[in-house]
Amino acid sequence: MSLYQTSVLKNYICLQENAVIEKAYKKYVKYFLNPTIQENIRSSKEEEYQGIFLTELFVNILDYTLKPNPNFNLVAEFKNQTNSRKADGAILHKDIAVGVIELKGTKTKDLESIRKQAFDYKANQKGCIYVITSNFEKLRFYINDATEFIEFNLFELTKERFKLFLFMLTKKQHNK
Repeated sequence: MSLYQTSVLKNYICLQENAVIEKAYKKYVKYFLNPTIQENIRSSKEEEYQGIFLTELFVNILDYTLKPNPNFNLVAEFKNQTNSRKADGAILHKDIAVGVIELKGTKTKDLESIRKQAFDYKANQKGCIYVITSNFEKLRFYINDATEFIEFNLFELTKERFKLFLFMLTKKQHNK
């Protein structure tokens, strides 16, 4: 499924800074393409790995800042505005959740099974437009609705596919 026209994506991806891409890709390869780390992720329970996942992917590779650091734009266990339920994470812009993150362990093979839960969190955050679901190996990125998404396999991204991944999940994209 396509969230953007191919030509539009190519134009935006070409605008990315090569130095930023190279630095992020090296970090990605070192961590997510390491077979030992992949096996350890696969054997981890959701609760034991979700904080590490947010740190390794969103902080170390995508350059978000996790609370409690100053000027944070990423929060773990983010409470809904209308009830006491919590998303596993949220991307913030000016203290508003622009994206919610729902995580499951790698034993959850069907990411479709967690879509409803993630969109329930989105519905309880005024101003939220992005939904990210992941089982730590695969990651789906949605904009606004559940009908279209782009899926990435974090254990096998090529450099070209990583550029798209970086574009879709970079904080600059979400802060517009």
